[in-house]
Amino acid sequence: MKKIGIIGAGRFGLALAESLSNAGAEVLLIDRNRPAMQLANEFATALQGDATQPHVLEEAGFGDCDVVVVAIGSNMEASMMATANCKELGVANVVSKATSELHGKILRRIGADSVVYPDRDSAHRLARAIANHDVVDFLEVSEGFSIAEVEVPDGIRGLTLAEADLRNKLGITVLCIRRSDPDPKRPRKVIIPQASDRIESDDKLIVFGETRSIDTLS
Repeated sequence: MKKIGIIGAGRFGLALAESLSNAGAEVLLIDRNRPAMQLANEFATALQGDATQPHVLEEAGFGDCDVVVVAIGSNMEASMMATANCKELGVANVVSKATSELHGKILRRIGADSVVYPDRDSAHRLARAIANHDVVDFLEVSEGFSIAEVEVPDGIRGLTLAEADLRNKLGITVLCIRRSDPDPKRPRKVIIPQASDRIESDDKLIVFGETRSIDTLS
């Protein structure tokens, strides 16, 4: 069972915590707001505390989480401090919520592994992403359309892009492929794909399309 930490119990954080709990994850949730914590007790281990203080997160057990989502939106400083604290604790995968492109760039610079720009409904998609290891990064471009980085689904592994035919089947365009370098110490290579390019099992696909179609692909 995956252990997921969530920092921030606003609408997005609570929706994410409930969705992850329903997906079978063990959820640890922290927020300064006591009433919000009481609401979350039904589906998470809910703690009241200040995530900008490193010792609070450490004592709460966030260092043992497989993934931590920093779901603080409006308070940019608190969001950045919580993100930095999680990386300092050694959390392998920190997903941080951003309210603007600038906010997202800052979060990445201080260590966020993934940045999301979600509305409330996107919390359910992010929950599935974390639970299933499929969506690595997600950006809502406009209402109903998104760019996302996804793992390769089983059904198209080993196929060429032409054979996978994602554009005709789902209306999804593969913008590029991020492929592992033979040297594990080097970053992934970015490939602008041709129809004849074959999709490898450990590739990551950067795709654009309707959000619901990306959900179907994932």
